[in-house]
Amino acid sequence: MAVDEQPRGANRADARRNRAAIVRATIETLRRNPEASLPDIAAAAGVGRMTLYGHFPTRAELLEAALADAIERGERTLGRLDLVGDPADVLVQLIDTSWMLVDESRALLAAAQKQLPPARIRELHEKAETRVRELLTWGQREGAFRADLPVGWLVSVTHLVMHGAADEVAAGRLTPDDASRVIRETLLGAFTGQNRGSELKAALVDDWEG
Repeated sequence: MAVDEQPRGANRADARRNRAAIVRATIETLRRNPEASLPDIAAAAGVGRMTLYGHFPTRAELLEAALADAIERGERTLGRLDLVGDPADVLVQLIDTSWMLVDESRALLAAAQKQLPPARIRELHEKAETRVRELLTWGQREGAFRADLPVGWLVSVTHLVMHGAADEVAAGRLTPDDASRVIRETLLGAFTGQNRGSELKAALVDDWEG
């Protein structure tokens, strides 16, 4: 029995390693080439096509697994943030870190949006949205964020602005560094009711002239 169990255990370990390699390769390959095919991804992962199809029979299943993995790794990063203190300062921390994660996986997200229903993508982001919802609720209680709009709407605005910035970067109309600042200014202005447009305009003009 023990002699037979070892190969099975080794096979399972190999299968786990192959699956992890395929998921990592999906993220990296799509970052370089958003139109990469499944054979391209298999080659990047160092596995055969049949191995890839054995784990992920369809492109949609592969993209869902890769997106779930990217979101989970992002959650571990966000979980290390020190979310105490002034709600507006905490929001800035959350925005900057979230944008870094979104920027890293924006090609993957764009590919997933073509294959997966919007409801499923929203479901995969549920933990991240819960974190934002809790922060905004806390900020409203503390008087740091406007309370005349529902928290659910503010969460949706956060989602739309973040992914809208990713679309602008992909289109070449915004750089990743500018996107981080634009997201901060947009959301802080919307959530606090403060008009910080002049500050943003000045910063953008300085960058353009520089």
